[in-house]
Amino acid sequence: MLQAASVVRGTLPPVVRPAGSSSLLLTENQQWIGGPPPLMDKLNPRERELVLKQGRRKVLNRGQTLFSQGGRHDGIWLIESGRIRVFYTSPQGREITLAYWHVGNFVGGPEVFEGTVHQWSGVASSNCSVVHLPGKELRSLAAEIPNLAIGLIEGLTFKGKCYSALAQMLGTRSITQRLAHLLLHLVELYGVPDADGRVIAAAFTHADIAHMVGATRQWVTISLKRMQEKGIVLTRRSQIVVCRTDVLEEMRGHASD
Repeated sequence: MLQAASVVRGTLPPVVRPAGSSSLLLTENQQWIGGPPPLMDKLNPRERELVLKQGRRKVLNRGQTLFSQGGRHDGIWLIESGRIRVFYTSPQGREITLAYWHVGNFVGGPEVFEGTVHQWSGVASSNCSVVHLPGKELRSLAAEIPNLAIGLIEGLTFKGKCYSALAQMLGTRSITQRLAHLLLHLVELYGVPDADGRVIAAAFTHADIAHMVGATRQWVTISLKRMQEKGIVLTRRSQIVVCRTDVLEEMRGHASD
């Protein structure tokens, strides 16, 4: 259940990103993998306190919806802990994951104030704590605190570039290439040495992977099975071990469906 919101007091400590906490984006630009600078990083303690006095904290369990496509929009959410998956749903019900956002990022854009509807949905992909900054209050804070306004612009610019890169990949790369690219990306973010290669130490289902590369769950399952037969990957229950990154690198650049 979504716990009751409580007024946030005090200051937000500097963001310390644990291993594997970088945002997960389907992009070919390696400089974007870490995500945008945390929104609150440029604020001094007094400014952080001013911002957080206007916020309300919410705690979500994995799988709970934070905001829904088409729902009324009012402000943004700062991620304090956990991971939020942002995705678009087509009129036919198909989903495409736009990104997984982590600690220090904000979600709820592209509008950051109030008066519109959400263009996509956000759901907790792990247990999360977020701080909601309502649009009216955020507008006043942005006018009062220049570094907050700059942080919002930088964050929106970063997200715009990422979503543009996603559209380019979906339009110019084959599904097989996108799958190989994603597996290499997951190895970089979550890879842990293993006797057979590098195990992706994060829980992503075949459906999760399908939503990221623009495929069906069945296609992902069949493709991973074929990769396993060729010794490229090894699947163990809910884990994927990448055995041959060199082959995936080749597939990413030259594969076709």
